[in-house]
Amino acid sequence: MQTLFINIKELLQIREVGIDKISGSDMAILPKIDNAYLLIENNIISNFGPMENCPKLSDVEIIDATGQVILPTWVDSHTHIVYAGNRIQEFVDRINGLSYEEIANRGGGILNSAKKLNETSEDEIYEQSKLRLEEVMQQGTGAVEIKSGYGLTVEGELKMLRVIKRLKENYPIAIKATFLGAHAFPMEYKENHSAYIDLIINEMLPKIASENLADYIDAFLETGYFSVEETIKIMEAGRKYGLEPKIHVNQFTAIDGIKACVENGALSVDHLEIVTDEDIEVLKNSKTMPVALPSCSYFISIPYTPARKMMNAGLPLALATDYNPGTTPSGNMNFVVATACIKMKMTPEEAINAATINGAYAMGISESHGSITKGKKANLIITKPIMSFYQLPYAFGTNLIDKVMIEGKFI
Repeated sequence: MQTLFINIKELLQIREVGIDKISGSDMAILPKIDNAYLLIENNIISNFGPMENCPKLSDVEIIDATGQVILPTWVDSHTHIVYAGNRIQEFVDRINGLSYEEIANRGGGILNSAKKLNETSEDEIYEQSKLRLEEVMQQGTGAVEIKSGYGLTVEGELKMLRVIKRLKENYPIAIKATFLGAHAFPMEYKENHSAYIDLIINEMLPKIASENLADYIDAFLETGYFSVEETIKIMEAGRKYGLEPKIHVNQFTAIDGIKACVENGALSVDHLEIVTDEDIEVLKNSKTMPVALPSCSYFISIPYTPARKMMNAGLPLALATDYNPGTTPSGNMNFVVATACIKMKMTPEEAINAATINGAYAMGISESHGSITKGKKANLIITKPIMSFYQLPYAFGTNLIDKVMIEGKFI
């Protein structure tokens, strides 16, 4: 089965095999072909180039993309879309002046979601979560990382990870599962952190490993949550089961957490609303991808990741949604890209690089996703007729997507 797109106005994110991430000043460069063709064979990108080199093929479905832009689907490397219920009341509480910390201290926040999740059946959580997954696919996301972390009990965490596994089995989108038992300390462990960490390491991790339920391990490394020393212990335990770290860090404070993550081989460090010069130096020449979550900053009115400063220092940057019920109840990567341009002063080229090729790196799927490269998955966003790809972040409130292709099929 072959599909040939012809007369593509702009074919974006053209990369050679082996390019897995973009850093520093290179992030301002988004390779593209104007008036292009793109050939899909089954679920793989087979060929592409300028229309003057378009092959003459028989027995092929031809799609005329005149006026339309084609780019790889978004890669959302940080989400919490498996959860139960919502936290709408906390949204109103914040409007009325309560801080994130104040809401958490009275049993809200993560602990609120944990209570709801543990009261909800696995089947019901799956039904709620699949609707969110279907929505983000329609919005152009073709790969997504999903975290646990709203169970905070052995059975609750296993329940979440089993739901993620079911989603992976039932949908064509690439899904990676991250174990985030270290999301918060349950009330009964507030004064006994070591006992909860022992539960994570000695009970949760062995069961997760025995069912092969996770690809990565995470912790909320933050003042008032998991300390640097506690997070190191969790990262080391995860590595024994083959789980690479992807860590929440520097959302509210900088406590040398990034240094610990880099030294322990973290694939990504996520949030980074607060970044020091020392943090930037640690990240230079490391394999760790910084990940910004601008719609979280937007929703709870905290600072934005200093993207300009980081890229000027030569760092790479990825963008993700942080889709979760409390601080970012949206998985719309189009809004994330637009917000990065508007609030973080990233150029459209930088933002698209961050949301595609660098997002794929932060998910560990660079070989198959994130760019228009021969041999990669045919995961495509086909826009409506637009003036240029700059219109995507410019018209931030308009749905400019005409079709989404995942694994060679329109969804």
